[in-house]
Amino acid sequence: MAEEKKQSFEEAMEQLEEIVGKLEQGDVPLEQAIGFYQEGMKLSKICGDKLEQVEKQMVEIVNNSGETEPFTVQEEE
Repeated sequence: MAEEKKQSFEEAMEQLEEIVGKLEQGDVPLEQAIGFYQEGMKLSKICGDKLEQVEKQMVEIVNNSGETEPFTVQEEE
């Protein structure tokens, strides 16, 4: 699993899209489909974890004086 964690988000998404394509074809034997599904779930977790990590990084942004401050989005009125 350590190898999977080193995958980039883009690589994991590409592999996930390939698996989805194979499963959507519908001509995959059941045992192979289960294996594809399991691999897809692992890739989905990798992608979700990476997105969560980026979201946490975006919560705080460094201001001009080098201090961190909460990130807030100001909506236009």
